[in-house]
Amino acid sequence: MNITNKTFLLLSFAASMLLLSSCNEETTFQPKPKGYNKIDLPAHTYDTLKGDYPYTFEYAHTAIIAPDTSKTAEPYWLDIYYPEYKANIQITYKNPKGNAKLLDEYIRDSHTLANKHNVKAYAIDELIISNPNGYAVKVFELAGDVPSQIQFHVSDSTNHFLRGAVYFRTSTKNDSLAPVIRYMKEDVLHLIETLKFK
Repeated sequence: MNITNKTFLLLSFAASMLLLSSCNEETTFQPKPKGYNKIDLPAHTYDTLKGDYPYTFEYAHTAIIAPDTSKTAEPYWLDIYYPEYKANIQITYKNPKGNAKLLDEYIRDSHTLANKHNVKAYAIDELIISNPNGYAVKVFELAGDVPSQIQFHVSDSTNHFLRGAVYFRTSTKNDSLAPVIRYMKEDVLHLIETLKFK
């Protein structure tokens, strides 16, 4: 028997022993880390709100306008529903009829509703902006696992007060929803910029 045959036999024996020993070992399974579905976000395109509302604005073409059907709903309240993301922007409307005290009450209520999320929010940023029509706007951005990440109110300071809040109807954590939240923030800012009271 030459050296090449001896080497071959030795390697074959070692490989057989390795295979046999691996068969006797208990196989352990490692779970794969949790993954998230890819979220495809379409380009931002908008439609103009139609109907007998005391306001108009542009909203996402992919969204559906539906009247608010909750028990507490008032005239001109609606939902801008995003079926793809199980999310909506709730729109409520009030007419203070030139009553400054009533307008202050609506603004306080808006702050109270945003601050109700303090339990789960680790930050609330308040932005004061104005839209091209000179309306006073306040936007609340909430960080953390809260049901509403963006809230806002807009007023002409006399006869119109509109409040909006973004809600996700899903148990998915907000860190995985971050691209959709950013996407919807653009839609909210576009809504605010194009908002006109009648």
